[in-house]
Amino acid sequence: MIRRWLHKVLGKSARPSKPRIFTPAQHGIRRTGIHPCALKVTRTLKENGYAAFVVGGAVRDLLLDREPKDFDVATDATPEEVRRLFRRSRIIGRRFQIVHVMCGPDTIEVTTFRAHQEDDDEDRVTAEDGMILRDNVFGSQQEDAIRRDFTVNALYYDPETEEVWDYHGGVDDAKKRMLRMIGDPDTRFREDPVRMLRAARFAAKLDFHIDTATRAPIARLAPMLARIPAARLYDEMIKLLLSGHAERGVHQLRAEGLHHGMLPMLDAILDHPERQKFLHAAMHDTDERVRRDQSASPSFMLACLLWFDMREQFERLRDDGLPEQTALHAAMDDTLERQRAALAFPRRLDGMIKEIWALQTRFEQRSGARPFRLLAHPRLRAGYDFLLLRARGGDAPAELAEWWERFQDAGEDARRAMLLPAEAGSSKRRRRPRRKPASTAGDDA
Repeated sequence: MIRRWLHKVLGKSARPSKPRIFTPAQHGIRRTGIHPCALKVTRTLKENGYAAFVVGGAVRDLLLDREPKDFDVATDATPEEVRRLFRRSRIIGRRFQIVHVMCGPDTIEVTTFRAHQEDDDEDRVTAEDGMILRDNVFGSQQEDAIRRDFTVNALYYDPETEEVWDYHGGVDDAKKRMLRMIGDPDTRFREDPVRMLRAARFAAKLDFHIDTATRAPIARLAPMLARIPAARLYDEMIKLLLSGHAERGVHQLRAEGLHHGMLPMLDAILDHPERQKFLHAAMHDTDERVRRDQSASPSFMLACLLWFDMREQFERLRDDGLPEQTALHAAMDDTLERQRAALAFPRRLDGMIKEIWALQTRFEQRSGARPFRLLAHPRLRAGYDFLLLRARGGDAPAELAEWWERFQDAGEDARRAMLLPAEAGSSKRRRRPRRKPASTAGDDA
């Protein structure tokens, strides 16, 4: 049965059951490049009679002379068996259980080799279009390699022998800087449409080109993303936008036809030249922060992505006669709730997003005591960074951003000298008069 499935999914690209094993002299990865906690986990598992490999992205990155951010371990031990070996560990997950092993502040994710199930297995549920809805069973290392998405992510490193086990030509693909799907791309993308987003993200992050056969079905199958839970889309979006390669990633999404629908907030921005300038300024700055190992906030990026949507709603409510502050808070709440339906970002991010937005009107107030009070605001830096991006994107006066830069750096006397007269201290637009109700004379006639 397994052979029939292999032929169905892998077709002509089916590989021998035995991996190609690369020696340290061939692949160049050394044990010293592996995180000490990952070494401890693999060593403990092997001492207790289990197979254990560092797997996936860490092996790929080390092969490319990049520094991995995470080290995952794959084993033939079950989650319960792994849990018994490590005092500081916990089993997580419902669809497929994994174990988090903690070493001080670090966490290593340990997964059990996964297997394929036949369509008639009761634990496997597949929709009519081929998307897997439930699939949870353990298997061999060979089957685990088949389950992985791209060849460069299906590499296994044995820290004890320092060998790389390669079932699908991932080492050669890495040398060619090529992203290639394991098996039939159409079938694999139908099984899990998020793989299309991962293809775009990995191509941008690794500066790889997508294999022609892998790329071919993406534009046609892109509508399947509409069926993916909003929480998974949010996770994938944040990985892309905070990867350090967001600019390239968004361009890749457009090239593959994946930006429409997947990120509803991007649709209008990417098709609007003035908004594009602001968004690319935000992504460029975030990329630079990530590359310098500085913190990058999901809240800040969401505030950028949703800014124009919120502002349009605010202007509509204000023009309908609502007081300015009432209109602002109503617009913020409405924007966040509408977008959360499509992209399930956590509510804990709302507070910072709203504060960044609300600060934009307060920056316009440059008279009296208000600028001094604003200096003590806990979100001043985030709000000011947002103002700088607006100025770079042509959405705010450059003079306003420059004034606040000087005001923050000036001494007390210089700050007082910078204050504007009360009537000129705010650049807020006057609220339009409340609209009069339309005449009903014609109805009475």
